[in-house]
Amino acid sequence: MDEYNALKDLHNILPPFQPIIPVSLLPYIALVLLSATFTLAFYFSTLPKDTIPIREMVVASTASILGGFGVVALFCTVGVYV
Repeated sequence: MDEYNALKDLHNILPPFQPIIPVSLLPYIALVLLSATFTLAFYFSTLPKDTIPIREMVVASTASILGGFGVVALFCTVGVYV
């Protein structure tokens, strides 16, 4: 029981959680990231086919990463905190 009270006291004196990125910026971040994803996807679809697809892999990987972060920002914007 002593450990419980110590943990409860520690919980009460700690400051509340503050996110690094303000929640008010999340819609704009989602818009920018998802717009960049769709732009890169269009660019990817217009690339010529190379024998060694390094440029294609870089563009596709970048679009995938931006899309992933954009979807998370969009979910957090509407209240689904993932």
